[in-house]
Amino acid sequence: MNINQQLIRQFEYTIDTMNPDKSRIPITILGYGEISLVFEFQDSPGIAYKRLPIFQSVHQVERHMKAYRLYNEILSRLDIPVPSSDVYWLKPRESGPISLYCAQEKINLNSIGNRIIHTVTDEEVKILIFLILQKLAKIWTYNNQKHTRLKIGIDGQISNWSIVGYNANDLKISLKTELLYLDTSTPMFRINGVDAMEPILFLRSAPSFLRFVLKTLFLEDVVGRYYDLRLVIIDLIANFFKEQRKDIIPDIIKVVNDFLAQNPILDVKPLLYSEIKSYYDEDKQIWIIFQNARRLDRWILTKLFRKKYHFYLPGKIKR
Repeated sequence: MNINQQLIRQFEYTIDTMNPDKSRIPITILGYGEISLVFEFQDSPGIAYKRLPIFQSVHQVERHMKAYRLYNEILSRLDIPVPSSDVYWLKPRESGPISLYCAQEKINLNSIGNRIIHTVTDEEVKILIFLILQKLAKIWTYNNQKHTRLKIGIDGQISNWSIVGYNANDLKISLKTELLYLDTSTPMFRINGVDAMEPILFLRSAPSFLRFVLKTLFLEDVVGRYYDLRLVIIDLIANFFKEQRKDIIPDIIKVVNDFLAQNPILDVKPLLYSEIKSYYDEDKQIWIIFQNARRLDRWILTKLFRKKYHFYLPGKIKR
């Protein structure tokens, strides 16, 4: 992939993390998660970038780059296609973390799952879930092999999947529809029990006054849930609350439970609506507290200590 390294450097050294769309180098925001921002350069469109300013050493960022490339390769080998990608890192001019830019071929935003579920029929949404389950089953069929040293995790939420060959004028989801998996910037795999991605990186954007508590009490659970198929599926379904499609959750649960019953080798117990709702409510409260704490951390750092805050904070996320 032909990424524009000069443009990345210019952007990184002049970025306004408070208002990234008003930085000196013009960008178009394509999307955002709870932590990271996805954008393209207006002067060099066609590539989606995710900025990760979370690394403390060259060794750390190079380890992550290697894992990123390998994760893309692993998923592709398991018949979970991903967009073409590249990666680039650069040191800060002043004190601060090393920033890594993960680049992917830009896809049509309307082809992404969290938009698709608002534009197709309920029957097609259920087919989409079935297709995602088939992809997840490939991972855990591999993971459950007795002699494999490699264990693969994934964040299966609906916004991480895209419809291949999207055509707004002829959009129909069938069992022949092909999917792309998008979220490869967090390489989820372990070799002989060792995480390819340093788990502590999950906490890099957390407020400094919470990191020790989060590391001690929650880090293992946060990372571990991506390696538990049942929790991955629960998270996928719970995401429909956030996406304002709770009406279809009972039907999705039936699709999931039927799939699990037909695939006993996966060894996953049936899901209940009550546990998914409970999971979502807890997750929602945790993220609200976490984001408020990050805003306080940014205020302390920028207003009291007159330092740069390196992370982008999203606006209010509808849940």
